[in-house]
Formats: sequence, C-alpha cells, structure tokens
Amino acid sequence: MAAAALGPSSIARATVPARVASLDYGLAETMLAIGAVPVALAAAADWGTWVVEPPLPPSVQDLGAAQEPNFERLAALRPDLILTTDYVAMVEPALARIAPVERLTLFSEGVEPMARARDVTMTLGVRLGRTDEAIRFLAAFDTEMDALAARLATHRAKPLLLASFMDPRHVRIYGTSGLYGNVLSRLGLRNAWSEVVNYWGFSTVGIEALGAMPDARFVAIEPVAPDIWPVLARSPLWTALPFVRAEAVSTIAPALMFGALPSALRFARLLAADLERGSDA
Repeated sequence: MAAAALGPSSIARATVPARVASLDYGLAETMLAIGAVPVALAAAADWGTWVVEPPLPPSVQDLGAAQEPNFERLAALRPDLILTTDYVAMVEPALARIAPVERLTLFSEGVEPMARARDVTMTLGVRLGRTDEAIRFLAAFDTEMDALAARLATHRAKPLLLASFMDPRHVRIYGTSGLYGNVLSRLGLRNAWSEVVNYWGFSTVGIEALGAMPDARFVAIEPVAPDIWPVLARSPLWTALPFVRAEAVSTIAPALMFGALPSALRFARLLAADLERGSDA
C-alpha cells in the first residue's frame, strides 16, 4: 500500500543503487562518465598509472587486487551493488554475501569491445538512474570521434603498428580487434598488424616480427620501462627495422587497453596528437 501511494517514479528512485562498488576499471570509468562515483574500486591505487583520466575522486576506497579484494573493507562500506566481469567471476559467491552482484563483461570472445562498451554504458545508465546522462555521453563521444577522424584524414595512407614493450626483445602488438584496434577503425586509420590476436586484441611477438611491415609507423604506448630505449638504441636488430631507419617511431601516454569508451576516447586523442605532431623519436 505504501509503495502504491508513492507512485511508480518514487519506487524507481528508491530501487536505484546509491552505493556502487566496481571490480573493474572500465566499468568505473563508465560510471564517472555518466556522473556516478563508485564508493570503492579494485586496484584504485594504480588508476593514475593505467587509466589516468579522469582523476579518481579521493572518496573512492581501494579494495586491493580485483581477484583477491578486501572483503572486510567492502562489507564495511555497505554497498548497494557490486559490479564485476568474467575476469573476477571466481569471487562473486563471496561478494554476493555482501551485496547484489551484477556482471558486465566488456571483453569476451567474438565481441568488439567498443560496441560492447556502448551497450554497457546504456545498461549502467538505466541501472543507476542516469539514462539521460548516458545518452548525452554517447552523443558527445560520437561527435568527438567524428571530429578526430576528420582531422586525421590525411594520415590514413600510412599503416600503424601499435605496441607495448614487454622487454627490449618482445612487444605486445595490437591487432584489428580489441579497444585500440576498434579505435583505429573508427578513425579510419590503417592497422599494420593483421595477424591473429586474442580477444583482448593483442599478440606477444619478438621485435624481429615487425620487420615485415616496411611502410609502417611504430607507436609505443606507455608505460615503457626506463631501460628499454637505451637497450634498443644498441640493438642491431632494432636499429635495422624499417620504421626505425625512417625515424617513424613515437611514444604516447598510457590509455587503458582493457577500458571502455572513456579510455577509447583518451587513446584517440593521444594518437591524433601524436600523428599531427609527427615522429618524436
């Protein structure tokens, strides 16, 4: 009877979770993009290294490693909802004893992450009572990506090799799937790496494998360990690569490869600035 007296809109507001914890950066950055701040986040201390922007609000509590979260701290925060992904499915039974759990996986076999991230954005918008904010964010995302694609029209001829260094001899190279690959496609740019990649969008290869793309530009994504560039400068294998000889090598700041649309947009901005600036290495 009380619920009936309140009316449908009041009931809807009452069921919107106010205190949401996330065990995934991509879900957390999507929350922030639609104006919702999580009460807690796994590995919050490393946000500034991998996600960078937007800055994580200081009110967000750190739950430690995603696969081994601090259950006591989480329980003390009394969340209304806990967001998870397939990656942390093994801890869901324990999490469910604290609060309802909702799994929203961004990366899985056969799924393009940018398309999935759009769905997740709307799902979170509806779930958190921020549908209008989610719609506005998606519209702004599309507008900026269209503008970046137009700016980069003159850079479409030269294929790009996107890589993260594992050590001086091995790189994680990003293919046509995955978040980075999806961004390249959205911007109308060419990806030089057409080999098979995992559903995260990368392969790990030796740097000798990069010699088969003589016309490519090489873009390294931070963080790069401080010893790598000096070692490479002394490496006959590295210095013989076509893009090194052509001085078509550059480095961009980090953007989360396991992220959602905010990370996709950050990566697009960084890449556009790099291509417009020209080679810096």
